[in-house]
Amino acid sequence: MKLWYIRGAWASRKAKAMLPNIQPQAIRRIAVIRHGALGDMVMVRPLLLELRRHFPNAELTLSLVTNYTYSAPTELVDRVHVVYGNDRRDVSRREQIRKMRELGPQDIIFDCADTSRGYWLTLLSSARLKIGYPFRTWQRYVFYDAAVFRSDFVFEADNMLHMLQLFGLKTQHPPVPSFPGVAKEHPRQYVVYFPTASIISKCWPVERFAELIARMAATYPHQDHFVMQGVTPWETIEPIMRQLGGYANVQGIQPGPLAECVSYIKGAALVVANDTGVRNLAIAAGTPTVGILFATFVPYRYWPLYGLHDVVFTPDAQIPSVDAVYASAVVMMKKVSPGA
Repeated sequence: MKLWYIRGAWASRKAKAMLPNIQPQAIRRIAVIRHGALGDMVMVRPLLLELRRHFPNAELTLSLVTNYTYSAPTELVDRVHVVYGNDRRDVSRREQIRKMRELGPQDIIFDCADTSRGYWLTLLSSARLKIGYPFRTWQRYVFYDAAVFRSDFVFEADNMLHMLQLFGLKTQHPPVPSFPGVAKEHPRQYVVYFPTASIISKCWPVERFAELIARMAATYPHQDHFVMQGVTPWETIEPIMRQLGGYANVQGIQPGPLAECVSYIKGAALVVANDTGVRNLAIAAGTPTVGILFATFVPYRYWPLYGLHDVVFTPDAQIPSVDAVYASAVVMMKKVSPGA
């Protein structure tokens, strides 16, 4: 392998000297550190698939944290390593370090966490090469042998693939997450709305979501409109459904296991959601999306500029209007269903 960059990346003298002597077929152990919730787990899938393709003889290890294992793409790796997360503050520092060291020696470590815990894990682990995409310049010198620059203006799944492109490895574009699951069979075309998020500050106001769904239900009377409830008690859709009682084609749904949620999303013509893992899930499933962002000031990091995806936000980060989100949804519906 060799380094393929003029600008936009960094490599230590060690990496520059070592890479010409490394062949992908000779790599035996690769670890990927990814600490995050549902959306973060979805984002790392293309990288894992590309690693499998380019390093066919390597054992792939995915390192997670105890409070974020839901929906982890464990089927794409050979081994799972779990360190203690924020849910285990009772664990001693010594025990935390012991757990981190269980990752074991690696040929290459890809740090896709960019968190304090991820830095410590990278620092405490043995590897021939350590690769990252940190936000701060000084971090590359302390923790890594090579790094690509992380940008708020690049979709994060693409940014992670830059770590492979640094070595001249050709990656698929658009990224291919290959998210498993079967689309729900339903007699009519339908739209899914997910009105909540991981934190309340990311949730578009209930009255605006209700108004949007009412307008969509009236505009598309021959489609069904499913309002999906979240998993935590406060993510109830009852306030929205109370305002939509007059629409026969609007229905509240509460999927159980992840597979059922995926089934609804894969079968949808469109998913309208806040900045949430469900929207990332839809992107990975190949379903068109409209995202509503205002609490997150970096919309481009969560917006793939390919496929049928749009993000509604304002330059001053104010809460988007119903008109703006409705207009985006209508444009998308014309693309996915021209005769609707």
